[in-house]
Amino acid sequence: MPKTRKPYPPEFREQLVALVRAGRTPEDLAREFEPTAQSISSWVAQADRDAGRRTDGLTTAERAELTQLRRENRQLKLERDILSKAAAWFAQETTVNTKRSSGS
Repeated sequence: MPKTRKPYPPEFREQLVALVRAGRTPEDLAREFEPTAQSISSWVAQADRDAGRRTDGLTTAERAELTQLRRENRQLKLERDILSKAAAWFAQETTVNTKRSSGS
């Protein structure tokens, strides 16, 4: 089972991004600090997207909004399914009660 760890603090990420922009390589920083070179490169790319230097992906704000919208969509679908089942149940109960009432 792979080892998981807590996400690095934003301040730490920002410091490493600043070091890369100052001329250090992600590989060099990976040897000195714990994150992998790929992680550091990804942080630099995301920081560039957030700053408007890159357009090949979502910004952090857009990603957060997408996550929120997906969560809301999932909740709305669940509520719709519950209401649909409730409506079907009430329709069935109404049909059963109507048949009983007319038979008396």
